[in-house]
Amino acid sequence: MKVIKVASDKDIKDAAMLADMLWPGHEEGELKTEFEMLVSDPENELFIALCNEKAVGFAHVSIRHDYVEGTSSSPVGYLEGIYVLPDHRRQKCAFSLLSACESWAKEKGCTEFASDMEEGNELSYAFHMGAGFTEANRIVCFAKKL
Repeated sequence: MKVIKVASDKDIKDAAMLADMLWPGHEEGELKTEFEMLVSDPENELFIALCNEKAVGFAHVSIRHDYVEGTSSSPVGYLEGIYVLPDHRRQKCAFSLLSACESWAKEKGCTEFASDMEEGNELSYAFHMGAGFTEANRIVCFAKKL
């Protein structure tokens, strides 16, 4: 049975390990340090999915006050990241994590919820569409060194 809960200090290491699978390439301990700061920030929440007391997924939700593509209100709940171990996918775990994030955002006064993904991530696209999101826009970002 899967349990979704707000991540506590003791869950930070597991959440960071899962986040590193979603966002590889961080220096060791970088995400752990970032998540340690999140747990005390009232505009961010970290949820963890447990199966038999083992961390199998996480979600990070925030409150954004700046403009969020495709929305017309502020603040907006924002799914910053969500990941479920491959062996635990297709069991509604990610949808349960998302539901916890949406409920948290509603409690914070949000009437809209948004997310993004890297272009070409078909698994993420299918998840978002299956969760009731609608595609708001596609953008190309540019950068250069000065």
